[in-house]
Amino acid sequence: MSTTETTTTTTTHATQRAVRPLHTGWSLRSTAGPVPPEIAAVDVPATVPGTVHTDLLAAGLIVDPYLDANEHLLAWIGRADWSYTTRFDWAPDGHDRHELVFAGLDTVATVLLNGEVVAETRNQHRTHRVTVDGRLREGANDLEVRFGSPVAYADAQSLSLGYRPHVNHHPYNAVRKMACSFGWDWGLDTATSGIWKPVTLESWSSVRLAAVRPVVTVDGSRGVVDVHVDLERAGVSAGAAVEPVTVRATVGEVTQEARVEPGTDSTVLQVVVDDPELWWPRGHGGQPLYDVSVSVTGGEGGDATRASSGVGAPAGAVLDAWSSRIGFRSVEVQVEPDDIGTSFTVVVNGEALWIKGANWIPDDAFPHRIGRDRYRQRIEQAEFGNVNLLRVWGGGIFESDDFYELCDERGMLTWQDFLFACAAYAEEDPLRGEVEAEVRDNVTRLMTHPSLVLWTGNNENIWGHDEWGWERRLDGATWGLGYYLELLPALVGELDPGRPYAAGSPWSGSLDVAQSDPDHGSVHLWEQWNRKDYPTYRDVVPRFVAEFGWQGPPTWSAMTRAIHDEPLTPESPGMIVHQKAMQGNDKLTDGLLAHYRLPNEIEAWHWAMQLNQANAVQVALEHFRSHAPRCQGAVVWQINDCWPVTSWAAVDGDGRRKPLLYAMRHAFADRLVTIQPREAGLAAVLVNDTGEALAGPLTLRRLAYDGRVLASESVALTVGARETVTVPVPSSVGEFGSPGSELLVASVPGVARGLWFPVEPRDSGLAEASLSTSVTVVPEGQEARAGYRVEVTAASLVRDLTLLVDKVDPAATVDEMLMTLLPGETAVFTVVSDVPGVGEQLVARQVLRTANELVG
Repeated sequence: MSTTETTTTTTTHATQRAVRPLHTGWSLRSTAGPVPPEIAAVDVPATVPGTVHTDLLAAGLIVDPYLDANEHLLAWIGRADWSYTTRFDWAPDGHDRHELVFAGLDTVATVLLNGEVVAETRNQHRTHRVTVDGRLREGANDLEVRFGSPVAYADAQSLSLGYRPHVNHHPYNAVRKMACSFGWDWGLDTATSGIWKPVTLESWSSVRLAAVRPVVTVDGSRGVVDVHVDLERAGVSAGAAVEPVTVRATVGEVTQEARVEPGTDSTVLQVVVDDPELWWPRGHGGQPLYDVSVSVTGGEGGDATRASSGVGAPAGAVLDAWSSRIGFRSVEVQVEPDDIGTSFTVVVNGEALWIKGANWIPDDAFPHRIGRDRYRQRIEQAEFGNVNLLRVWGGGIFESDDFYELCDERGMLTWQDFLFACAAYAEEDPLRGEVEAEVRDNVTRLMTHPSLVLWTGNNENIWGHDEWGWERRLDGATWGLGYYLELLPALVGELDPGRPYAAGSPWSGSLDVAQSDPDHGSVHLWEQWNRKDYPTYRDVVPRFVAEFGWQGPPTWSAMTRAIHDEPLTPESPGMIVHQKAMQGNDKLTDGLLAHYRLPNEIEAWHWAMQLNQANAVQVALEHFRSHAPRCQGAVVWQINDCWPVTSWAAVDGDGRRKPLLYAMRHAFADRLVTIQPREAGLAAVLVNDTGEALAGPLTLRRLAYDGRVLASESVALTVGARETVTVPVPSSVGEFGSPGSELLVASVPGVARGLWFPVEPRDSGLAEASLSTSVTVVPEGQEARAGYRVEVTAASLVRDLTLLVDKVDPAATVDEMLMTLLPGETAVFTVVSDVPGVGEQLVARQVLRTANELVG
């Protein structure tokens, strides 16, 4: 079968580089391994970009791996070999060079053109360019990509490279493939294969732009862009003359050009923009972006009479072009000794930031399915949670251009781990060569983005080496330290000078100081979830928290869509498959019982665990924020999921908000009032993360659960821009007469309030919630989407009032959750839903939940 696809160029010159997608006409077939007979004999229509799993699923040949216990039924896919084939037509086009360009092959691939091997690749994370001059045929051409079993390859490489510790049932550290493809403590094991990014045929003459790197600095009132340009010439061997070319770079309205002589393959053009508008993170200013474009033209320019016949290029003809966007901003990450230990502070445009972060994992176990709209939805959900930074975790992928472009536009800061996670890695070839190639590819690709503020060498590997018993098991073998301290910082310095680099996460700033020491640099706090209770977050005052979190199940609609156990219980078969953490359910139970009673009904259990997850993270975040500027940020594990699973995520695998996201929204609010224990007693802490001072009375009240005011005081104060102020609670207000039936309220009218309960809910006198409700239909209008207005009035103290609206309409959203009402107060919820006639269901017992019901 022949296919015809559009060839794209940006000018009418025949000499410009032409890019032809090769995405149609593909088929898939198994070639070896434990493949069921009914699949082994079938040629399956294939989608490129795509994977074996998604092609088999689309053909109806396998069950959905996201459902029930299907993951285990499909384990054979990762142990099998596969072949993708297509046919395309080609005719001589006068170009000097022709290359097959694979933006992503996952992972153990052999490429054949017309039956001849033209490439063997072993790295999911890099682009592969394959010269095919002399191998293309006029007419039909057969292209095949054979994939070997990634499970078998990883096993074989673990022997070839030598054993090195890791945290999985597969040696994912022996192959340059997405680590979580082999499963994680929140992810399913797919070990899939496929052409997961675009494949094209590129044709070009004379010269092409091999790499463009605009290095941006701000020098007083000048924006300086040093545009580094690397060229590749077709060369005499391709029949092309090596002649001078002109490189032109434009930033905004300013253009510079340079003549590049034969024998020279690189140049740097400095473009200066006077008085540029600065790019700022969200919450600190705007996000102006400047267009930057680079072109290379043939000859001297201006002589239109020169011929073009594959030898040389016509003067002035555009041979290749590149474009992107940049932002003018300065950035540093200050990891410096101080009176406490070692700081970890992100500074943009000279302004120290309090990082309200969340960790990001691949949003799908099959990342090719994530499009720009889905990235936009997740980033918007992070914004809803008042997040200002997303950390791209090192067990996933170098995120896509869509992700980074959207973060640039929206002021969402990012940091990108290099792809080493929870394992020791060989520093010898062939792994080392692959590491360098992927880093060069991806640093060059991503360095244009102003949102990117930090490269990090690894996730937990230095910490793991020091604390997890690796040193003895390694028995002298290399383990990656040379990458983190030498190769990676050298490559960042060469390719992306000025962008901060940290050797790892956590990172104390030095090998001489223990990693994850709270006084030094960034820490990961997992003792609370694994072994302690969440109030013990308050025992630690870290400088910066790069990971911490608490588990909870996905939304009810996602959980019941994915799991069909009868009866459905926390320990039914499908639920266990969708709980990947070691002793996860035991930790959920242990973490609940100090606070609430354990329900024995599944919907109540689901609510209790979601609520406890939200409470745990909110307690931690308010504590961390109260210690600014000693603590300068917290990055919650994690914002998103890759499938429906019990995990640490705030947005589940179906893209629905969990109560945790609302807890983050509250704790990350620009202005926060929180009550915290201090050595001398309770204190009200006011956090003002805005550019304007906050002035007003702080009212402190001790109340009985029935609403009676037992004591009250008011304090006049001003909190400066980006400041935190601590106000000790007077003993007349802060000493409780009946701890089980009293609470402390600190509030700034019209701004925020914080609450303190001296005993846990299960030990208190919290009674059954006494509520009245009303529901009004909201028609779609210019300022509102269709849905419902739900008013809930409390006649008693009600804690963490929440509407689990997805139980009524899986696509519904609600603007608030986790509302605590004092007697007589009313909460108003706006529910967006296209489903008519379900207003009363929104206030049914299974939907309208409170913490009160988990006490008695």
